Amino acid sequence: MKRSATEYFAEAARMLMSVEVTDGDGNVIDVESFVDIAIEKCRSAHSSGNKVMFVGNGASASHASHMAADFSKNGRIRSIAFNDAAALTCYANDYSYEEVFSKQIEIHGQAGDILVAISSSGESENIVLAARAARKIGASVITLSGFDAGNRLRKLGDLNAWVPSPDYGFVEIAHLGIIHSIVDLAVSLAANEEVIAKRFGA
Repeated sequence: MKRSATEYFAEAARMLMSVEVTDGDGNVIDVESFVDIAIEKCRSAHSSGNKVMFVGNGASASHASHMAADFSKNGRIRSIAFNDAAALTCYANDYSYEEVFSKQIEIHGQAGDILVAISSSGESENIVLAARAARKIGASVITLSGFDAGNRLRKLGDLNAWVPSPDYGFVEIAHLGIIHSIVDLAVSLAANEEVIAKRFGA
């Protein structure tokens, strides 16, 4: 049976509203708290001289690059994506494709940074290794995954947003919406703080 565009949009919206977030101990937390905590973590990292790092493959790589730019330009939060073509081919050639992100994190990452690890399946080896490398250096980890609820990546973050869908399109749409909500609401919060500061001469 043919699915209409309206039905597709409704399903995409339902996936966004069905995102399940867990903390590092596997406890479920509500989405509002997740976004608030993520915003605070990112702003605090920037204020401390740290950064937000993004990694992903394929469409998730485009999300990583896109959101690193938005976090820096719009959110004024120091951020970077490790998707440079020369770097990827260099590390893949000299080490392995599974290590293209973890090796860069070992070199460029530091304690207090935040890694946003994006994988639709949650099973991409290079993303799993990136999350482990980040934890090893003392960085916080936020994961975005989908498909199987028991995927490996979902168990490696301090905050883990999981989309309950087996479809790449819906998972990718939800992931972009999740990250956009963090930076867009962070921008709104910063603007409100600036207005209050001006009003009261802080």
